Amino acid sequence: MPSLIENIQRHGGLADRLTNRLIWKFAGARRALATDVPLVSFTFDDVPDSALDQGAAILERHGARGTFYIAGGLAGQVEPERVLIAPEGCRELAERGHEVGCHTFSHRRIRDMSRRELPRDLDRNAAYLAGAGVAPPPANFAFPYNAAWPLARPEFRRRFRSCRGAGEAINRGLVDPLMLKAVEIRQPEAQARALTRWIDDVAETPGWLVFFTHDIAARPTAHGCTPETFDRLVAHAVDRGCIVLPVDRALDRLGW
Repeated sequence: MPSLIENIQRHGGLADRLTNRLIWKFAGARRALATDVPLVSFTFDDVPDSALDQGAAILERHGARGTFYIAGGLAGQVEPERVLIAPEGCRELAERGHEVGCHTFSHRRIRDMSRRELPRDLDRNAAYLAGAGVAPPPANFAFPYNAAWPLARPEFRRRFRSCRGAGEAINRGLVDPLMLKAVEIRQPEAQARALTRWIDDVAETPGWLVFFTHDIAARPTAHGCTPETFDRLVAHAVDRGCIVLPVDRALDRLGW
């Protein structure tokens, strides 16, 4: 009879959601998140060039910086609706004070990699970023497709301060740093604009709100938003008295 792990491996997106829920519910090594001020982090996955050209610039106009999770295997890739940043874009982000994180090299689901493949893939991404001029090595990770995998946790614990999934929740109370929750900024645009309610929530009851998105473009993909909407969200966070920090600096502030 197949084990629970084997059954999960066979069932696509449902498996990802089930695995994430199990980790959030049962994973140990939780830490108390204590903050008397609301923290907000804006993060980007894959990192299309518009996230650099528009997203980073908007954050900077508000005196803030973000975290950009890079998968080196996507570098320079041209897709119908977006172009992924090249090595010089990674270096520019770091030089402008943004955090560059890891999103694997191959952008594969973690559960699809063997225990030997995963460390090689992560080493390859670290080498890619080093070759791009990003130093030190990334300290924080985001799961491709927001799909975590419990058997990989020892490897992530060894390499990273945190790992980010999705979860549509604010991080409060006892939090697993290897499974941070985040809220997605995506289409439809009206839904993305309404995400100010999450900022109001964290402003009223302090915790750590992590947003994630992809492209910031006049004609965004399903997984991005317009520059006007992104500017609205960043401005609202600042206006509500939130401290907007990259993930690594938020961890520093929390004493993790």
